[in-house]
Amino acid sequence: MEKTDAGTTVGVEDPYAYVDRCDHCTDDGRCRFAVERGDVDPEFADELSARDFRCPVVGDPQESGLAGPWEWSDCRHMRARNRDRKCARCGLEERRSAHTEDRPLLEEHHLSYAGDGNQSANAQQNGPSEPVDADGLTHEITIYLCRWCHAKVHDSWASIEDPASPDPEAIAAREARRSREHAELGFESAAERVNEDSELSGR
Repeated sequence: MEKTDAGTTVGVEDPYAYVDRCDHCTDDGRCRFAVERGDVDPEFADELSARDFRCPVVGDPQESGLAGPWEWSDCRHMRARNRDRKCARCGLEERRSAHTEDRPLLEEHHLSYAGDGNQSANAQQNGPSEPVDADGLTHEITIYLCRWCHAKVHDSWASIEDPASPDPEAIAAREARRSREHAELGFESAAERVNEDSELSGR
């Protein structure tokens, strides 16, 4: 199982299995990084420019699946930060508490970390000629885990793929926030309460 620099597990065997789409990929399947930040890696930008900046992993977006010749691991600028606000392990959904300092129910969890950006591998027609990084930790890949699953993954070697239901404490915390939301939605102004009291006293 992949590990962090501190030696704790990230909870998955293959971080790339959790990549739906690169953050740099536009809706029409082009690489925003190569277009907007080509000066950072001119060789990479030139390579993709020859392909009309088409993402070499996504390929033609009109085709089903990933139709390009590369894998996500082949692209040295791939980055995938999942913004789905629910736990990838137990499915607990975030419920934010407005105007409070309550700790969020969900926490961002890294499956893989970005490298230093100085990889020497050159992108070729069918991907890099050499592995981008021998350890495979060159790309930032994140998901969301609830606080309880996050602790289990790091502290007890639990797997994100494990069948899991929300922890009872997690459910209690979510329901407490939901109750506060309903109470806030049902708030009555002082003027409304005075009017109601006047109507009742006039009966």
